[in-house]
Amino acid sequence: MRSAGARRLCTLLALAPVGAAAQSHADSAAARARVSLRPLASLAVPGAGQLLAHQDRAALYLAAELYTLNRYLALRSAGRHDAQRFRSLAYQVARRGYAAVRRDTVFEYYEQMERYVQSGAFDTDPGAGVAPETDARTYNGAVWLLARRTFWENADSAPPPTSPEYQRALQFYEARAVGPEFLWSWQNADLEWQEYRATIARSDNAFRRAQNQLGLLLANHIVSTVDALISARLAALARRPASLETQLSPQLGWRVTVAF
Repeated sequence: MRSAGARRLCTLLALAPVGAAAQSHADSAAARARVSLRPLASLAVPGAGQLLAHQDRAALYLAAELYTLNRYLALRSAGRHDAQRFRSLAYQVARRGYAAVRRDTVFEYYEQMERYVQSGAFDTDPGAGVAPETDARTYNGAVWLLARRTFWENADSAPPPTSPEYQRALQFYEARAVGPEFLWSWQNADLEWQEYRATIARSDNAFRRAQNQLGLLLANHIVSTVDALISARLAALARRPASLETQLSPQLGWRVTVAF
């Protein structure tokens, strides 16, 4: 009959593989967690995954993120400032005398103010009904010309006002022409009109460049995430720290090196 000490030794030997397997499973789960954590951290904040892996290039991702974000905010601010400026010019110069109360509207309206010196009248006849502007050099006149060319057989020969052709052209005009509250004129204000157009161009350029910065921000997040994912998986496979080193050589071009 076995002694108590022998029985305990047998029990410990039997449990040893089970304990080793459990420890191996725990180590594997921890490794998977580390592989998942670093890319998620870099996706949220570029460089965070590299920082968790104690990699020096984390500072590059973080610096790129801060610089690009700062540029985006600065460009957005400049774009909004110029947008307020050209709207103020429009109201104080071109719309003065037409609008008793300042009202804003869609950007396409300000684009038309950039192209046409005058809006033209909305209704040229104070009587009943709407008599469209006929001067095609003005915005409303151009709209009425387009309506006539679209719905009339001959743009220079008006059908009866009660005809379907005339009524469709009139509906087209009323839907697209500038109404009494938004009429404008840059006449005798050439310098202000030039400044208005230049300010719109600056505002558009600032907003467009801000959108480009958003693209760079997204790219920085993606590159940092992919970098962290590959480095973490390589480290897990090798069971030791691993890193990717990207070098740009004038002779060899791009070169990616895996270091263990």
